[in-house]
Amino acid sequence: MTQKKTLLTIESLAELASVQQPPCLSLYQPTHRHGPENQQDLIRFCNLVKELETSLQQKYPTVDTRLFVEPFEALAHDHDFWNHTLDGLAVLGGPSLFRFFRLQRPVAELAIVANGFHTKPLRRFLQSVDRYQVLGLSLQKIQLFEGNRDVLDEIDPAPDVPRTITEALGAELTEPHQTVASYGGVGGESTPMHHSQGGKKDEKDIDTERFFRAIDRAVLERHSRPSSLPLILAALPEHHHLFHQVSHNPFLMAEGLSINPDILPIDELRERAWQIVEPQYQTRLAVLADEFALAKSNGLGSDDLAEVAQAAATGRIATLLIEADRQIAGWLDGSTGRVKTADLSHPQVDDLLDDLCELVGKMGARVMVVPAEQMPGRTGLAAIYRY
Repeated sequence: MTQKKTLLTIESLAELASVQQPPCLSLYQPTHRHGPENQQDLIRFCNLVKELETSLQQKYPTVDTRLFVEPFEALAHDHDFWNHTLDGLAVLGGPSLFRFFRLQRPVAELAIVANGFHTKPLRRFLQSVDRYQVLGLSLQKIQLFEGNRDVLDEIDPAPDVPRTITEALGAELTEPHQTVASYGGVGGESTPMHHSQGGKKDEKDIDTERFFRAIDRAVLERHSRPSSLPLILAALPEHHHLFHQVSHNPFLMAEGLSINPDILPIDELRERAWQIVEPQYQTRLAVLADEFALAKSNGLGSDDLAEVAQAAATGRIATLLIEADRQIAGWLDGSTGRVKTADLSHPQVDDLLDDLCELVGKMGARVMVVPAEQMPGRTGLAAIYRY
């Protein structure tokens, strides 16, 4: 069994969805960044692990329960982990893998044992329309931030994303031209000796452009493309034009922050970034609502669970909107589209909305998790059909 923390990406969900061998254990809980509140996080985690163990014994009485529970208990003993929690936690374990994700939003407590992983809370983050990234760029270093309307955190760039111009260009970095050299004279006095500056500015400009190209390429491949998040550039004014000129990143927003992020408190950086992202966020939500209203009026959309499930089974769904934090307990037959609702307390229950997301996602549909107040309707879902 492999155990690791991974970046939450579309590929992460695909990996979880590819697990065909049950049982699959899914644990979610809100966590806290600071004390004294975070002192209760570990206690709550251990209680949820016990719930998983009980459910596992009920549904799979013949399996070796300890084999599945031990990775969760090992995480409980990782003191460094519990000292660096964020706002939410997802831990998922099965016969062949164990994954955990620190989340930037609280999640409802949940401990489920089922035939597949419960991934809807993770989709909440990947498919929420208010997420974005910030690239802090200077010639001395780069920084990456990821956040939403409520929070912004610095994240570790992927290992092959260069952090400095020296790291990016290595041996290809132009040797700096010495312009003034001091030589010690009698009594320790120094006399300056001036050298030619010929070509120095041009060489610096070339190095800067090559550095920006390297950063743009690495951030696109390792962060922007996997996440599909809008990217805001935070840099000094003189660097914006050149970076936009060399960039091939389609997620880079035209508007940026003309400031070195090092001098801003993280909350102020978030506020300024959100001022740029919010208009796009509101526009996107309005477009989704309008698209659904038009489709429904033309018989090409529905918010009825049974109808949407039937359409999902036949591959008719082009876009599926799911209400954040909503669960509908039951089972979905992916081959026929038949649904059966159940009580959430049932030990074998799955989340119908989660199953729908997985089914239509495999068929190439666009899945969006939308805040409750922005959903077009009150059923928890809305589908736009292809035909």
